[in-house]
Amino acid sequence: MLIRPINESDNKHIAVILRQVLIEMDIPRKGSAFEDPEIDKMYESYQSNRSIYFVVEENNKILGGAGINPLRDGDSDICELQKMYFHKSLRGRGIGNKIIELCLNFAVESNFKQCYIETMPNMVNAQKLYLRKGFNYINNPLGNTGHTACPIWMLKNLV
Repeated sequence: MLIRPINESDNKHIAVILRQVLIEMDIPRKGSAFEDPEIDKMYESYQSNRSIYFVVEENNKILGGAGINPLRDGDSDICELQKMYFHKSLRGRGIGNKIIELCLNFAVESNFKQCYIETMPNMVNAQKLYLRKGFNYINNPLGNTGHTACPIWMLKNLV
């Protein structure tokens, strides 16, 4: 298994996996990552110097990923952990823990002070992982992510 930064040639493969997982998790298509325009152009969406997206590759297949981007229309000291989804074959193997570490290390190196994430109530295992990694629940959304269907908001202090 390989965790690496996304390449342009990964766009089609990661888009398929992200949509498959969103459907499997019964995530609403409206107001969620499902309708984000960048899903089809993930490589291009993570090209600023304070952005990165990691893909997980196993047996030459892209099976998931996660990334960091500055929080849209938010405080410049806050980043967002984005589009962390994995094919069911990867879950329960510690991949989420590894990729969050890579993302958070990148966020610290990029001088972000806090990391924000939005998720869904049924993504209980993801929430448990976020709590273990130091995220805490907050009472309101931050920035303008466009994910109005996501009612769970979490924030982690990085410094």
